Amino acid sequence: MEPDTPTPLDAAPSPTPLDQAADIGLSLFDELRTFAESLLRPWNFYQICIVAGLLLAAWLLRRLFGPRIRKWMASRQGWPMWRMRILAFVHKRMLGIFFVVLIWLTVWIMREVTWPSRSYLLSIAARLAVAWLVVTFVTRYVRSPVMRTILRYGAWSYVTLSILNLTDRAAIVLDSVGFPIGGMRLSLLLLVQAFVLVSALLFGARFLSKTASARIQRNEDISPSMRVLVVKAVQLLLYGAALFAGLRAVGVDLTGLAVLSGAIGVGLGFGLQKVVSNLVSGIIILLDKSIKPGDVISLGDTFGWINTLGARYASVVTRDGKEYLIPNEDLITNQVVNWSHSDAYVRLDIHFGTSYGDDPHKVRALAIEAAKSVDRVLSIKQPVCHIVGFGDSSVDYILRFWIEDPTGGLTNIRGNVFLALWDAFHENGVSIPFPQREVRLLDDAAAPQTASGRPT
Repeated sequence: MEPDTPTPLDAAPSPTPLDQAADIGLSLFDELRTFAESLLRPWNFYQICIVAGLLLAAWLLRRLFGPRIRKWMASRQGWPMWRMRILAFVHKRMLGIFFVVLIWLTVWIMREVTWPSRSYLLSIAARLAVAWLVVTFVTRYVRSPVMRTILRYGAWSYVTLSILNLTDRAAIVLDSVGFPIGGMRLSLLLLVQAFVLVSALLFGARFLSKTASARIQRNEDISPSMRVLVVKAVQLLLYGAALFAGLRAVGVDLTGLAVLSGAIGVGLGFGLQKVVSNLVSGIIILLDKSIKPGDVISLGDTFGWINTLGARYASVVTRDGKEYLIPNEDLITNQVVNWSHSDAYVRLDIHFGTSYGDDPHKVRALAIEAAKSVDRVLSIKQPVCHIVGFGDSSVDYILRFWIEDPTGGLTNIRGNVFLALWDAFHENGVSIPFPQREVRLLDDAAAPQTASGRPT
């Protein structure tokens, strides 16, 4: 008979990620115990004391030179901003900079006068100090405080594990903590990789979108509304591509999210009708160019100019400094007066009246000359004055004039024209009458009598 061959059931089961993590944890514990025991050796203990002494020396140097450098920085008022920022970073990180210089100088001296093994811990501390200082310098350019803190501590952890040759073991430990979802396994290692890669791609997308936005805004051949639309489209495309590429690169299967995203879309369609309506209205506004940044509009009691056009609302700044955030849907459904839609010319009307004793031909000439004397009134579009009626106490006129800067205000220009009219009429003897009524009292004896003898 032939000997029995081992079947797959008889074979030893392959270790699971948890078993591997447990073995790595035990081996790390043994190595840490061995490392702690090695610290009691004379030369290792001496190296730890040298590191502590170098930290104390760096702290003393910072206390000595810190105030002097700060005083010298205060005297450099004419320097460019980027130089001042570098100086501020150097001043804030003087302890780390002094420590890096001192420890590398110490490592170099010890390697020249003694064996390399007697500066092994010092070289590790020197490499860690340089890596941490570089990470601090690079992450300072991240504007978001939360993102900057996460990236800084994450980079510190990675460079520390890399210098100590523990990256492979840390990856196995992180991969051991996870659970399956559908056809994939979600672990801490996958989350960390996805976060790092997606963050890097989003950072690159943000840089590219800012660069493209600056170039698009400088292009005078594109209308302001189309610039906003193109910038929004570029941002959506770049951020979407960065997120999709990052998740696909770490192995996340996005096909399974199609059904889930469809269900979420139906729910959001009912719950976020106003938000979706504002988004669609914003796209329509940008496409039909009815409103663009810089236009002067009136909507109800709000009068101001468009500051920015967002995806959900338009920012309208009034003359008194208030900024109204008007939903895009209101700009579509309500009646909006765009004072500068096709051009910046705006016509204003002023109504006034003079007494019947004044020559209307003279009044009209004086009113036109008074309007021309105001600075903001256009001369290329001549003011006109017409009689519009004969009132109870005055002859009624309308004065019409044009301006091309409605963002400068309408009330103030009307006030200036009224003041010019007042001065012109006062100098030429034209009177502005006020309403007058005549009341007559009838004598009792002259009052008509009724048949009963009572006055009516």
